Amino acid sequence: MAKPADTRTAGRKAAVKATRSAAETEKIRAALAARRDELRAEYDQTLSEITELQRDRLTDSAGDDQADTGTKTFEREQEISLANSIRERITQVERALERLDEGGYGWCERCGNPIPVERLAAFPSATLCVTCKQLEERR
Repeated sequence: MAKPADTRTAGRKAAVKATRSAAETEKIRAALAARRDELRAEYDQTLSEITELQRDRLTDSAGDDQADTGTKTFEREQEISLANSIRERITQVERALERLDEGGYGWCERCGNPIPVERLAAFPSATLCVTCKQLEERR
């Protein structure tokens, strides 16, 4: 059962969340969608480069010693790691778009406080306020 203070706070936050205008919401949506599209293009380019490099490595591996093979394996793992990082950023932006549709964009998922505009400007897909993010990083 919710405490009366909790109900008042939740109602106030819900009312504050609803104050974003449709124009502001569309501007945010357009910026997030543009970022998602940029990341998808970067991801596709990275996958294309990985495929091309793999083809080159297969045809140019004759006479490789263990050090050459190890270097090529390390480079391949780095490239795959980069592609995975880009994919994760795409997922974060898509989640931000979902939160925007649900009305939760710009609000901390942990404490419910607003995420500062400066933080959202620097990291548009942020889901935690600065305080909660600092607590998460300390763990």
